[in-house]
Amino acid sequence: MKTLSAFFFASAFLFLISGCKKGGSIDEGTAAGVISNYLQTNPEYEGIKLDIGEVKFRGRKDAVALGRYKGLEEKGLIVLKLDQQKKRFLSKDSLYVYIVSLTDKSKPYVLKQDANKATIRALDYILDDEKPVKLIKGDARIARVTVTLKKKTNDFAVFLSAKGSPANFVTKTYKLKFRKEEGWILVGES
Repeated sequence: MKTLSAFFFASAFLFLISGCKKGGSIDEGTAAGVISNYLQTNPEYEGIKLDIGEVKFRGRKDAVALGRYKGLEEKGLIVLKLDQQKKRFLSKDSLYVYIVSLTDKSKPYVLKQDANKATIRALDYILDDEKPVKLIKGDARIARVTVTLKKKTNDFAVFLSAKGSPANFVTKTYKLKFRKEEGWILVGES
């Protein structure tokens, strides 16, 4: 009887210890997978505001902007329709009024659209496969992961200002947490 109660006590103790497991082990591959899945559902990007509808261009002053719009039209992302052309009195400059509309080809990039402006994704940040994931473990349940995200531009990137980062990448640190039911999940940026 005494051995039976000792056996029961020992097995209960082992069960409690195994149930109090702190977390799971994490390696660079697992961390990269968690962050990659997160970036697919919550992409990192830079956006621009694009004038649509009735847009006025002055011949000389807005020649660069008009060239950018015409470049997008050649790629099939927008439609430019000349509505009016006015020659200003005693001026060497003309005023052009275009009706600018987005095409179906631009749908994947449009984030928000109003009557006169559209917010468009011009640059995406994707996980750089060549740079290693730097893993900084806190304990068995929390880890910090530093990754390199490289810039991937699209055709709308011609409207990005030159004031942005001169590098072709950014580094970000994410916080991962281990949950028994879900495994490792991303809980935020550090």
